Amino acid sequence: MKVAMFLAAALLSMTALADDMPTYKLELKDGVLKPARLQVPVNTKFRLEVSNTGKTPAEFESTQLRKEKVLAPGVTSSVIILPLSAGEYKFFDDFHMATAQGVIVAK
Repeated sequence: MKVAMFLAAALLSMTALADDMPTYKLELKDGVLKPARLQVPVNTKFRLEVSNTGKTPAEFESTQLRKEKVLAPGVTSSVIILPLSAGEYKFFDDFHMATAQGVIVAK
């Protein structure tokens, strides 16, 4: 019983911490990224809410951040990004690489 209460309390505190995390939105729409340049604070964990508002599949990918997320049309999902050092981190839509490239700038 005590273990269950401890686990429930731990889960609630983790949820509260996740809710306090800054959230930035990124829209993928048939080869167009909005915004293509996203500024975030350094040394701050954040959530990137990625929405595919287009009519074709999209994939948020960043080799520098070691993140990828495939989205069907009309789907929204989140990616958690750990605190970043100052700099620029490239990302792209792997299904539309010719036109959909962006950068996260940590300042």
